[in-house]
Amino acid sequence: MTEPETSHLFPHSHLSQHSQPSTPLPGRPLPLDSTAQLLTRITAQLGSQLSHVRLNGTRTSMTPTARPALVAVAHGSRDPGALRTVGALLERVRELRPGLDVRLGHIELNHPLLPDTLAGLEGEAVVVPLLLGRGHHVKHDIPQALATAGRHLSARVAAPLGPHPLLVEALYERLVEAGWHLDARTVHGTGVVLAAAGSRDPDSAADTRRTAMLLSERLGGVPVLPACASVPKLSTPFERGRPHSPTVPEALRALAARGRHRVAVASYFTAPGRFAAESAAKAPWIAAAPMGAHPAMARLVLHRYEEALTRTPATARDAEPAPLRACALAPTLASALASA
Repeated sequence: MTEPETSHLFPHSHLSQHSQPSTPLPGRPLPLDSTAQLLTRITAQLGSQLSHVRLNGTRTSMTPTARPALVAVAHGSRDPGALRTVGALLERVRELRPGLDVRLGHIELNHPLLPDTLAGLEGEAVVVPLLLGRGHHVKHDIPQALATAGRHLSARVAAPLGPHPLLVEALYERLVEAGWHLDARTVHGTGVVLAAAGSRDPDSAADTRRTAMLLSERLGGVPVLPACASVPKLSTPFERGRPHSPTVPEALRALAARGRHRVAVASYFTAPGRFAAESAAKAPWIAAAPMGAHPAMARLVLHRYEEALTRTPATARDAEPAPLRACALAPTLASALASA
């Protein structure tokens, strides 16, 4: 192990210009900075040795093993800010885990595309969707990309980012940045619309509803209504016959009908884009920015990565697309507003 650099911790510039060289004279104690450097080295070396000892007292191999690469999967956007935001998020991930191989692949619209990223990898990888629920991209597009990646890659697929308390913390802090505040006079007239991408998948809808519930708890019980920033196209009579989730304008009107006119729009998006911008433009009060490179997002990406490592890896060829089903964010608008 390389010894840590400690000279920057105890610079000599604080000594007077008449200070003597740091070489100790016989019979005199070591100067303070030399003692501190010695203790730092001892601590670092001891920590290095202890890192190779298991809880049962046996030693692990001293040869370092490479960690599986982390492949973050973003949706992709025509908004140039989206790629910059995802890049900033992954830089935070790298800062939190120095030495980890962090790659990026996109579902569509931006390069590199996920199949191209996977083609450049060998060995093991963990694919972490920067997506917020168990929708079509998680169930279909990512497994399909893994299925065509070839036998050179053994990959685990992590859970999508949502729902999770760290996501809720990012949503809350983005609202605060936008001007969120409550007092006794305004609390009963305040509400939140959680603007999310529309999905035909019932699991994705359930994930968004769960996030809305968690955000409501974080806001002290203020009602949070999930809404579609876009209405997914329903292609079959069965899908068209199912109750659909409210759009952002419908959710705003529903909250207003219950006396909640001071309504904020929380942006349930990883990065900026058309849907996020259109949703924000409809806010009657404040609109929060997408979660983006919030520190909680970087911690969540690594949490999903570590979580996936506890599962048995599957080769890329074992991944199969899951069937797509129709659904809505909420069974009916009335039930979504039941607690408002």
